[in-house]
Amino acid sequence: MKDITFNEIKLVLRILKSPEEDYNANNLSKILGISPMGALKIAKRLVKEEILTSKQIGKGIFYSINFKNPYSRQYIQFLLKREGEYSTPYIKRWISEIKKIKNSGLAILFGSVLLKNETANDIDVLFVVSQKKFNQLKKEIEQINKMNDKKIHPIFQSTQDIKDNIKKQDKIILNAIKGIVIFGEEILLEVIKK
Repeated sequence: MKDITFNEIKLVLRILKSPEEDYNANNLSKILGISPMGALKIAKRLVKEEILTSKQIGKGIFYSINFKNPYSRQYIQFLLKREGEYSTPYIKRWISEIKKIKNSGLAILFGSVLLKNETANDIDVLFVVSQKKFNQLKKEIEQINKMNDKKIHPIFQSTQDIKDNIKKQDKIILNAIKGIVIFGEEILLEVIKK
């Protein structure tokens, strides 16, 4: 496989993080700000490399993540791990803070901090946590909040909660999964796959 372009990264992550949407070359081109032919070329290449699958519905061809291919899953986990590297220094600071947390399986930074940086009122983070580790996670967040001027505003979900909320198309959860995955990439893939 040759090097992946920034548009290819955006395309793959957009399809992954928006399970409520169906994507074809036309709507992908608008998202990426390129021609429909350019989006189609990228999508076809990713299908050929078995990262995406395609399905014809009527006259349209729609693309989705190929969760059956182990390489595709590893590739997407790699993209998710690198996603935060393209952030501002302020967001990188919060990524570093949240990486200190040990009692959550998945953490996603989302909300106003991604748009407003320093002017955001708080730091929204989605945590997937087991009942057994819930109290320890709350204590970890309290410790981080004591040391920072902005406070983490957590949303707690179990693995089953997040699966159910994605199925129900809960707007808050669908918005949260579009954020930056700080850790737990494999959990996110498993949740979205279902």
